[in-house]
Amino acid sequence: MSRRFSRKRCLVVLLAFLAVALNASCSEEAFSPDGRGYRSESNGWIYLHIEGSPYEMGFQHGYLVAPELNEILMSLKYLTPEETGMEWEFFVNASQDEVFPHVDQEYLEEMKGIAAGAQARGVNISWQEVLTWNAYQELTGYWWPSVASEMYSNGYVPDKEHCSAFIATGSYTADGRIVMAHNSWDDFQIGQFFNQILDLDPDDGHRIFMQSLPGFIDSASDFFVTDAGIMGTETTISGFSKYLSGEIPEFLRARKAMQYADNMEEWMAFMKKNSSGGYANSWLLGDVGTGEIVRFEQGLNFSNITRSRDGYFIGYNEAVDPKIRNLECESSPHLDIRSPMGARQVRLTQLMEENKGKIDVEAGKRILADHYDVYLNRENPGSRTVDGHYELDPWQFLTLPGHPPYQPKGAVDGKVTDSELALNMSFWARWGNSAGMPFDADQFLDQHIQYSYLRGYLKDRPSEPWTLFAASPA
Repeated sequence: MSRRFSRKRCLVVLLAFLAVALNASCSEEAFSPDGRGYRSESNGWIYLHIEGSPYEMGFQHGYLVAPELNEILMSLKYLTPEETGMEWEFFVNASQDEVFPHVDQEYLEEMKGIAAGAQARGVNISWQEVLTWNAYQELTGYWWPSVASEMYSNGYVPDKEHCSAFIATGSYTADGRIVMAHNSWDDFQIGQFFNQILDLDPDDGHRIFMQSLPGFIDSASDFFVTDAGIMGTETTISGFSKYLSGEIPEFLRARKAMQYADNMEEWMAFMKKNSSGGYANSWLLGDVGTGEIVRFEQGLNFSNITRSRDGYFIGYNEAVDPKIRNLECESSPHLDIRSPMGARQVRLTQLMEENKGKIDVEAGKRILADHYDVYLNRENPGSRTVDGHYELDPWQFLTLPGHPPYQPKGAVDGKVTDSELALNMSFWARWGNSAGMPFDADQFLDQHIQYSYLRGYLKDRPSEPWTLFAASPA
């Protein structure tokens, strides 16, 4: 597929931008010094366009999100020891051994550019810290637990419930083409930075339009479309405990797959090559041209590929493949509807079947915002609902390690696209959470003083509307 837009595609994208301008609260654009990169803000989102060589894209990126990078760095330095027991500098040093040897030169140049761009606006951040930020989830969630379990009696093991998602095609969708939807779940102190829409147009490879975070070279939340006609998302496999030091981190494999894969087969091949096992996911992929969808579950020693041209796949933080689930995960509550995983497996299946033949973008928005609790058989926003709200959940029915009551965690967004939107490098997104429920940080901390260490590091997320975003015309 050509990397250049046709006249028809340009018109569709232009209409998308007009929709944003008419229906959203937008800020004025800010430009990088070379005039090629720019940012704007709309309904809680940062839209960021970067283009050119790796270093040029990096500099544009860092320059335009320097204030956010400064805030993120301050948070990381404070929160990392609170949540892992180790200082931020420990992981910066570790990244030089665990991550740096596997970084392709182009991505090293891009991260050096991000640091230089931020430095140009007075932010004291090194490229080593940018590298560590990109690898943070893998270093703190996979590498460090594997090391800590050997050194300490109570190794640090974070939970890994991170998303709800689906992808559908054929008789399940309103027009027979693909519909894909996803919301990101995370601890709010990190998830609150997932509000970046990154339009990345490199000199080499495919253009990528994705949700991301300031300073990231990949998506991390993993909702993307590329001009190769590939659309994709994922949900993290909970309880996954395997990690192979000395192999390629997930964020590097994912970025290379998005940039250089011409089809889904190549995309999965990039992900399989020298995998560390870190950030193990159930990937949901779609081919805009053929309408085929794939569920690609990737563990460390095992992976599974399931295809369909008439059906759906759901993501609820559990592996379907029994080898991954039983041999590479510490626990698997996928049959227990008291758990977030078991409950969402049931509820997402119900919603797919109830909406068979009617699934479109608007149905996707409704599904992501669903608050029905199948364990209590009623509306009850909490950890067991598609739009997750750990902050509202007392966890009185089930105790799982790392799940305290009223944890400030859950869905922080919603994104939906379909084949036509993906073809035109665009998707709908809602910041805050999929249902639009506001989050007041001070009110939450006043009610739950056990989390008072987060005061000053949690942001409000007011109710925001759904907003259409599109890559800028080439």
